[in-house]
Amino acid sequence: MMHADHDQIPEAALAWHRAGRGAALATVIETWGSAPRQAGSQLAISGTGEMRGSVSGGCVEGAVVTEALEALADRRSRILTFGVSDETAFAAGLACGGTIRVLVEPVGEGAEALPEAMLETLVAARAGAQALALVTQADGWLRALVAPGETPAVDARFRSDRSGMEDDGRFIAIHNPPLRLIVVGAVHIAQPLLTIARTCGYSPTLIDPRGAFGSAARFPGETILEDWPDEALTTLAPDSRTAIVTLTHDPKLDDPAIRIALRSPAFYLGCLGSKKTHAKRVDRLSEAGFTPDEIARIHAPVGLDIGAKTPAEIAVSIMAQITATLRT
Repeated sequence: MMHADHDQIPEAALAWHRAGRGAALATVIETWGSAPRQAGSQLAISGTGEMRGSVSGGCVEGAVVTEALEALADRRSRILTFGVSDETAFAAGLACGGTIRVLVEPVGEGAEALPEAMLETLVAARAGAQALALVTQADGWLRALVAPGETPAVDARFRSDRSGMEDDGRFIAIHNPPLRLIVVGAVHIAQPLLTIARTCGYSPTLIDPRGAFGSAARFPGETILEDWPDEALTTLAPDSRTAIVTLTHDPKLDDPAIRIALRSPAFYLGCLGSKKTHAKRVDRLSEAGFTPDEIARIHAPVGLDIGAKTPAEIAVSIMAQITATLRT
C-alpha cells in the first residue's frame, strides 16, 4: 500500500535533499477557527522553490516558501503564525477567518534541522505501510520517532488519526498507513469509484472471480483479485482503516463478502441494491445468525441520497458516505 502521489510529501523532501537541491518541510501544527487545512498537513519546499502539498488553501504558501528558503540558508527551524488579526498574515492572504501555526524545518545538517536519517526512517515506514509518529518539542528542537505501543498519548492519536499539539508543548505528527477500500464486483460503478478513492488517499483493491468483469483492460493499473470474495477478504484482513463496498447485488458473490465484513473491524460496509433487495439480504443474514446490531452496520442502499443516476455520480455518493462515516 503506497500513499497517493499527491500525499508523498516527506518522500519529495527526502528526494530533493538527496539530489543536493535542498529541502524543507512545513507542517501545520495548530489551527483555530475556519483554518483551511488540519494539523499535520504538510508542504515540502525545495531549494529552488518547488512545492509539493499545502498548508492552506493557497492563502499563505508564498509566505511559507519564503521562510523555508530562509530556513535552508540559516539552517534554523521556526514556527510561523498566520491569522486575520495579523497584518502580515492578512497580506499573505489568510482571509478565511482562521488562524494557523506552521512549523518550518530544513532537512539535513544543523542543530535545529530535521535529520536526514530520521526522515529516511519515516519515509521507509510509510513505504512499508507501518504506522509511525514524528514527535517534535520546539523548546530545544528535540525530535523522536514513536511507533504504536510505545506512548499512550501517541497511541490515542494513532487511533483517531489526528496530528496535534499536546499540553506539554510536543507536536505529534501522525503517519498512518493509507486507508483501504475493498470493492466486491467489477461493475461499471467500480471504475470511477476506484479512481475517486485513490484521489481521496485510499489504497483500493477490486475483487471479482469473473475474469471477464475484472479484466486489466477495464481496470488498468488496479489491483484485482479473482478469488471468491470471502476468501479474498479473509486474506486481505480488513482493519479499522478499511472500507468495504459490495456492488454485484448477486447474493452468491456479495453475501460471502458481507458475512466476513460484518465480523471485521472495517469502519464502513456499503451494499448496492434497492430497499427491496436489502430487505431480502437482511432476512438471509438473520437466518445465518447475524444480530440486528451487526446488520445495522450495513449502509444500504449504498451512498448518500444526492439523486445520483450515472455510475460516476453513484461513485461520488458512495465516496461521500464513506468520508462522512470516517470523519463524523
